[in-house]
Amino acid sequence: MNIGFIGLGIMGAPMALHLANAGHTLHVHTRGKLPESIAASAALRCDTAEAVTRQAEVIFMMVPDTSDVEAVLFGAHGVAAALPAGGARKVVVDMSSISPMATKVFAQKINALGADYIDAPVSGGEVGAKAASLTIMCGGDEAVFERIRPLLEAMGKNITLVGGNGDGQTTKVANQIIVALNIAAVGEALLFASKAGADPAKVRQALMGGFASSRILEVHGERMIKRTFNPGFRIRLHQKDLNLALQGARELGVALPHTASAAQLMQACAAHGMADLDHSALVKALELMADHEVAKG
Repeated sequence: MNIGFIGLGIMGAPMALHLANAGHTLHVHTRGKLPESIAASAALRCDTAEAVTRQAEVIFMMVPDTSDVEAVLFGAHGVAAALPAGGARKVVVDMSSISPMATKVFAQKINALGADYIDAPVSGGEVGAKAASLTIMCGGDEAVFERIRPLLEAMGKNITLVGGNGDGQTTKVANQIIVALNIAAVGEALLFASKAGADPAKVRQALMGGFASSRILEVHGERMIKRTFNPGFRIRLHQKDLNLALQGARELGVALPHTASAAQLMQACAAHGMADLDHSALVKALELMADHEVAKG
């Protein structure tokens, strides 16, 4: 197939490369420098999202925020400028993590222009993107989902159609709530253990064999102990996701007190110049308040 991919950052580049390696003709567009991995592939660079859309049957987007998706879709020389198009009905697939409410509006506008729309945000970070093991949460028409499923399977393992447009993004927000609260819980537990004089590495090892065991304790707990906060998923991006959760909660009349607390911890990190560290560095906000580090780097 002729595939388009817009957004070639830390996640988008390896995801796009999997599609190219699967034998598809890849048309790409990015605002920054073309990643070396993509430049070395057979991918064809386009100057605009409009140019990508004219060439591709399925157009993927992987950009940072709601406003970025809106600009890619409806800005000057955006996706919408190449719609409607003759031939087979095109499919726009947004794999970014953005507002569920805005997603529903974007989908309606794209549908009105004669194309289909799937929201398909992912979980798994850079590691999952490189390993093609991402969890992909989809919202949209079932027939359209089945049409693009083989493409999604080139990028991920756990692929679920949750419901209609917007439901994929809602699922991703829920995912980010759970991840943030787990990071905070692991951070508090290891900080408590370290301050009490116990070896946090051995505490983590013991907890991994019990009911407290989790992927967060395994991966991010190790990061906290080894002080390896190079970004897999940046604090500033998780902040954005938690803000989406809190914005949605206000609109729905739902209280999310622990989500708000985790968001404030990330805000404290950002205020201390740590917005581009991995989100496991949330523990640093707790350490600042305790005047104690979980471990020495």
